[in-house]
Amino acid sequence: MKYDGSRRVPFKRLMDLVPTAPGWIVDWGGVWGLWPELAKLDTCLQDPVHHAEGDAGTHTRMVVEELVASPGWRALSRSDQSCLFWTAVLHDIGKPATTRYEEDGRITSRGHSRVGAAIARKLLWEVEAPFEWREQICGLISGHQLPFWLIEREECDRLAIKTSWKCRPDLLCLHAEADARGRICGDKNSILDNVALARQLFEDNKCLSESFAFANDESRVAFFERSDRDPYFAAHEDFRCNVIIMSGLPGSGKDTWIGNNRPDLPVVSLDAIRKELDEKGTGNQGRVVQAAYEMARGFLRERQDFVWNATNVTEQLRAKPIRLLRDYGARIEIVYLEPHPDRLLAQNRNRYQAVPETALANLLNKFEPPGDWEAHAVHRVVEGSGGD
Repeated sequence: MKYDGSRRVPFKRLMDLVPTAPGWIVDWGGVWGLWPELAKLDTCLQDPVHHAEGDAGTHTRMVVEELVASPGWRALSRSDQSCLFWTAVLHDIGKPATTRYEEDGRITSRGHSRVGAAIARKLLWEVEAPFEWREQICGLISGHQLPFWLIEREECDRLAIKTSWKCRPDLLCLHAEADARGRICGDKNSILDNVALARQLFEDNKCLSESFAFANDESRVAFFERSDRDPYFAAHEDFRCNVIIMSGLPGSGKDTWIGNNRPDLPVVSLDAIRKELDEKGTGNQGRVVQAAYEMARGFLRERQDFVWNATNVTEQLRAKPIRLLRDYGARIEIVYLEPHPDRLLAQNRNRYQAVPETALANLLNKFEPPGDWEAHAVHRVVEGSGGD
């Protein structure tokens, strides 16, 4: 996979397209011309019960216009305005890939929020958008439908608290209001009422504009892990050992980071195990994973700090070793590496058993940087940002 420089839109171009006073005019030619993925929305039909306005492109433009006209959006900082503007532009970008025509004649797009967040992440990664700004947008897209139905869920308070760690609820509700107004449907007023109630729910849980404040790191991790955990419970922190989980696309420099920052720790490296077992990086990885888990269990039984070194590019993949570490009472830190796109591809080509470009392209389409709720600490090393 060659990094497609022809698709590289300067990030400044995105900022320049965010409407400004006094006219607050949206340059639709400029916006729609950025990515071919947006043009696909114009031919993506929607269910007329919820979207009598027609295709997803029409709906998207209506949502953006409603957002830009809202006093709440205009009162935001310029950074928040730009974040929410591009959230609105991209919020349904996953619909063309998920739209289905059901046997009863209805049109559905199940999973479009999750798929859309992945597409948006890839597009914004290509334009080298700032990491935190990009991930806020992806979090908002992933959860953009939640205010429509949050108040109707039995565990609504719990879900509100979890959501506050994945995006800013105040921005989420502002977008949801524009999303509701930017459509033609019979239940618009009911949807708007639910959005207002969702906003109040976030406020009642003291997480409208910031993440819910847990007593400590273990309290947070346990709350996301267990459905019966009281968010106000202060968990006892007494860890048997400390484990670093590396996370990053192939070629991101995980081995180099370990050598420079934690050369004293033993490493469970899936790449090293593959080399030892003479296994390729493609195909069945059962032997490799089994050997890695056995090595990790040995360190955990000895209460030995160590590093778990693998790509771990999605939350689902990270959850597997995290579950093992939690069973042994380890404190978990995730170190996520994200170099510049050009550097990433060059380093992958130069590594031992370079990941095939088609496989790397697939990973780029679904990678998910770790969230702060996944571990006791998350350290991000993003080229150009200095990390956090």
